[in-house]
Amino acid sequence: MLERTRRLWENQDQHRGDRHRLFAAVAAALDAEHVLYPGCYVDVAPSFVWPSVIYVDIDRRASQFFADEAGVHELLIEHGVETAVHTVRFIAADYTDPLDLDDGKFDLLVSLYAGFVSEACTRHLRLGGSLLVNASHGDAAMASIDPRYRLSAVVTSRSGDYRIDARDLAPTSCPSVTSRSRRRCSTRPAAGSRTRSHRSHIFSNGSPDHPAGALVAQCLEHPRMCRRTGRDD
Repeated sequence: MLERTRRLWENQDQHRGDRHRLFAAVAAALDAEHVLYPGCYVDVAPSFVWPSVIYVDIDRRASQFFADEAGVHELLIEHGVETAVHTVRFIAADYTDPLDLDDGKFDLLVSLYAGFVSEACTRHLRLGGSLLVNASHGDAAMASIDPRYRLSAVVTSRSGDYRIDARDLAPTSCPSVTSRSRRRCSTRPAAGSRTRSHRSHIFSNGSPDHPAGALVAQCLEHPRMCRRTGRDD
């Protein structure tokens, strides 16, 4: 692994294992295999839990990070991943531009600290797929008023453990859109602007009469499965 790759990852993972725990909790609740992560920077943690992830970012450091394929491979091995069955692909691009990806291909779209990912990339999410989004940069609020989405779960964190709660979802579970937040949220955040948030949301992509996502179906059939906790081993 190149020294630069290690340094970039250690800075990304400064709250050690936090993203891994988040994605592990979400993976336990959702039936997802193909994941799209626009605005990823160097956050390769989704590949610790999902077998096929495509990362998209225009940041030069992200390109350098993923170009070190041996280094990324080493990080996956360090986290117990069977690399032979995992696919990692990086696209150096602005996600607001047209991407050379099929529409409706992905099971999960990730939007964390990266602007209005849902506006630009929902076309690539399959009907019944899920959007994992936090309130930073306004994308959770935008998803809450997007007719293509409905809120299916809230992700909360306490003492480093993540819990997926799909019960008793009230309208106040998701932040509202204001003109001020719309102005404040650029399509792409400034470098280094990614900060921590202890609340994320899962939205299902589909009309109200569509079985939009495995999480909702699971929770209706098995109420005890509505709360999941993700931890590192």
